[in-house]
Amino acid sequence: VIDQELLNQRLAELERRHTQQGDDAQHEERARPLPFTFEKIMGRREKAGVLEYEIKFVDRPERQNLYIDKARLEKVGLAREVIEFDMLVAARAAGLDLLPCTTTELQAHLDEFQLPQEFGTYGRIRGLSGGQKVKLVLAAAMWNRPHLLILDEPTNYLDRDSLGALSNSIRDFGGGVIMISHCEEFYKPLCNETWFVANGEVKVTGEAAEKELKVGKKKREAKAKEVTKSTGSTNEEIKIVVPKDFWGKSLSKKDARSYEKAAKKRDVALMRKILQIPKGKTMPGAPELGDGTTTA
Repeated sequence: VIDQELLNQRLAELERRHTQQGDDAQHEERARPLPFTFEKIMGRREKAGVLEYEIKFVDRPERQNLYIDKARLEKVGLAREVIEFDMLVAARAAGLDLLPCTTTELQAHLDEFQLPQEFGTYGRIRGLSGGQKVKLVLAAAMWNRPHLLILDEPTNYLDRDSLGALSNSIRDFGGGVIMISHCEEFYKPLCNETWFVANGEVKVTGEAAEKELKVGKKKREAKAKEVTKSTGSTNEEIKIVVPKDFWGKSLSKKDARSYEKAAKKRDVALMRKILQIPKGKTMPGAPELGDGTTTA
């Protein structure tokens, strides 16, 4: 969850700020050392507008945890730990801790941006073309499912097909989009408010407006498998979807496979048995399974 590059940038900024303070920092009162050996940060709170962190100490019970303000922790040499915890809190707020970071899940996300497995899983960034790198950046920007996208010259290096796909994606995106672009052909159909900057002046045309949120399909959710079996008649076709059982419980993987096999053989009796349909009852949504009182 921790972005090491961003972490190093923030540490460098903090070090630069302390260096710029120079002599003023030398005259400041030295921070009091911690009462015990630091182990980890357990939590965070805001008190009177100041961030305080719950500190756990080595070989000390949690009831002896202390809340210590951010400035003091930075002065005693715990700036890295503070920044890491802040980044962890931000990641949790964005829901990143709920996203499975498996190779399969990551590749499925890249597939949506037309980066096939040979590039996404087995390739290296330095081996990607300019257009593929743009797709990778867009995929990375969308990984945490943001509400607002800021795109700087998104049309660079993209071919016509990719531009069309990007245009459709922006149009269907439920959040807000701010775009910096010189390609009027691309942004004009998408943007209802345009800020034209030239010669030190800004000319605004149109007006941004809220649009009805389009709820997209859930990402990569397993879809119900459908099996179509012809009975031999030219005007009769039976379409069977693997459902839940009669009592509303999801089928196990083993039962689902058995159900599919029974559907292919059109073994209605076995299908009713797997779905636990009582004799004399009809499965809701599947009248073709009958009520179990007649035999084929």
